[in-house]
Amino acid sequence: MRIRSFKSVVSKYKTVFFDAFGVLKNYKGLIPGIENTFTYLEEQGINYFILTNDASRSPLQLAEKYQKLGIPNITEDRIVSSGMLAKEYLTLKVKKGSVAFLGTEESAHYIETNDLKTVPISQLDIDNADDINALVFLDDEGFDWNHDINKVVNLLRMKNIPAIVANTDYAYPVAKHEVAIAVGSLADMVETIVGKQFIRFGKPDAQMFNFAYEHAINNGMKVGKDEILMVGDTLITDIIGGNKFGLDTVLVLTGNILPEQADLRIKTTGIIPTYICESAVIEKEE
Repeated sequence: MRIRSFKSVVSKYKTVFFDAFGVLKNYKGLIPGIENTFTYLEEQGINYFILTNDASRSPLQLAEKYQKLGIPNITEDRIVSSGMLAKEYLTLKVKKGSVAFLGTEESAHYIETNDLKTVPISQLDIDNADDINALVFLDDEGFDWNHDINKVVNLLRMKNIPAIVANTDYAYPVAKHEVAIAVGSLADMVETIVGKQFIRFGKPDAQMFNFAYEHAINNGMKVGKDEILMVGDTLITDIIGGNKFGLDTVLVLTGNILPEQADLRIKTTGIIPTYICESAVIEKEE
């Protein structure tokens, strides 16, 4: 397993797609030194976007969080969230009524902008749900895991409505050697229980990468797939998604995959990144 420096890799590309958690930040905050990477990209004229399955906040709120942490370069137009795809689906397919959701109040941004009433699962009266025309899994916080997930199961048993999963992540790191269950895992469990097919948006689906590619083109960039680099910490979302879309990929060892496990995980999954780097940090030159 050959470890490359991120600087030697990224300098070959015109645009970079970064995953967020595990690549730019972790449970402690920003990955130390990651702000230097964005200074380097700006200096070299290399464009970048953040591709995230995080639907807990709006793109503006996500960007503001990065700015407060110390990366002023990351602005709203640099964020491509799976929640944006869920928003597009609701705009096109759910024209009226109310949408129930699992998540925080901030995550409801993706529903509230579509002229639809929003009802957090915690406030839903299961016996008066005639107006509910869709259910969205947005985030793993903002509700009671026992009472409210049971309510979701019974809502979907009662009503034939679309269930949209706006974050397909199964887990996310919360400490150096610990992960927490993400909303994608909850959606899988409920889907199995109710026996219905849910609609999923986010990595590794090609739709997420195509959406990001179109977003880059719409921002005035002329770039081919062979000029884009996808950087992620998870083989089954970031790396396989980038590979299937035809992008070169970098697996960084600052998130879901521990360095001592990387070689084995690559061999057992058959998901092969183009490069492996310890991190996406480019050290500041003195």
